[in-house]
Amino acid sequence: MKTLPDYLCSGLRVVSIGLNPSLPSVREGYYFANPRNRFWRALHSSGLLTEGLEPGIAAMEVLLSRYRIGFTDVVKRPTAGSKDLRAADFREWAPELKVKLLRYQPGVAWFQGKLAYAHYLKYGEEIRPEIDWGPQSHTIGCTRVFVTPNPSPANAAYSLDDLSRCYRQLGEFAADIDPAE
Repeated sequence: MKTLPDYLCSGLRVVSIGLNPSLPSVREGYYFANPRNRFWRALHSSGLLTEGLEPGIAAMEVLLSRYRIGFTDVVKRPTAGSKDLRAADFREWAPELKVKLLRYQPGVAWFQGKLAYAHYLKYGEEIRPEIDWGPQSHTIGCTRVFVTPNPSPANAAYSLDDLSRCYRQLGEFAADIDPAE
C-alpha cells in the first residue's frame, strides 16, 4: 500500500494528525497537497512559524527539523474521502497511532477534526468523551491534545478565517509546551 510517511521523532512540540491521507497527498508525497486544502494558509497565520513555507516535501522537512512539527494520521490507508473508510481501518490503525504517540511523546497531539479525534478515541482508547474545539481534558500519556476543524475543502462549514483563528489558538497553546519536560 502506498501511503504518506510519518514525520515523527522525539522532541516534537506538535504532531498534526489527520483522519487519513488523501489521494492527491499520496500522489505528491506530502501532507495537505491538494491545492484547495486550506492547511498551509491557516498554518502561516498560526504563530507556529516565523516564515512562510511553500507546500511540498522540503517544507515537511523544515517543519520537522526547525519547528518540531510532525505529521501522521489516524488511518494510514489513503482514500478519496472519509466516506471510504471502514470500521476495520480504525480498528487496525488507531491502536498503532496510540503506540506512536506514547513512543514519541510530543508536546501536543493536534487532531485535524473532531471525526479524527473521535475515531482515535473509540478505536485506540475505547472511550467516547465529549469533544469540543481546542484543548481537550484527555491526554495521551503526557501528550496534551488539541482539536481544530479539518482544513479539507470538503469541510466548507469553516472558513479560512475560522481555521486561522483556531490555528492561532493552537499556536498559543503550544507556545509554552516543551516535550522534554
